[in-house]
Amino acid sequence: MAKEKAKDRGQTRRIINRFGRKKGNLIPILQRVQGGLGYLPREAMLEIARFLDIPEMDVYGVATFYNQFRFSPPGKHSIRVCLGTACHMKGGYIALDAWKRRLNIDRGQTTSDREFDLDTVACVGCCVLAPVTVVDDKPEGKVEPTRVDGILLSFKLEKEKR
Repeated sequence: MAKEKAKDRGQTRRIINRFGRKKGNLIPILQRVQGGLGYLPREAMLEIARFLDIPEMDVYGVATFYNQFRFSPPGKHSIRVCLGTACHMKGGYIALDAWKRRLNIDRGQTTSDREFDLDTVACVGCCVLAPVTVVDDKPEGKVEPTRVDGILLSFKLEKEKR
C-alpha cells in the first residue's frame, strides 16, 4: 500500500509539473491526474493544492462538484445503468436496484475485490433496448433482475476459465 501511494504521488507530480501554477489549470490537472491514476486519491488532491497554492478544500470542492471525478479506484469491470427517460419508464431503477443488491454496493462505489464499479448515466442512446446497462462499454438491453444474474454469472464463468 505504501509503495502504491508513493508511485501515485510520483505520477501525480509528473503530471502536474507539466502545467503552470495558475489556478485556472485546476480542472485540467484533475482530469489528467484521474486519467493517469484512474481516480483522484486524497494524496493527489493534496499535491495539486500545494502545487497551485490553494486550500485542499478548494480542490476537493471543485472535484466533488463535477460528476466526472471519482475518489476510489475503478473496478476491473464497469457497470453503467442508464436512467434516461426511456430506461426510467421501462425499469431502469429496478435494474439499478438489482445491480446494487447483487454487487452489495451503491452507485459510485466499487466492490471490495475491485472487480466491479457501479454508476448511472443519463442516456446511452439505445432507447429501443430499454432498460439498458452498459457493461465494459457494451450495451446490454432489456436488463431486468434475472439478466443481472446472468451477466454476473458470465463474468464468474469467464474468471473460472482463467
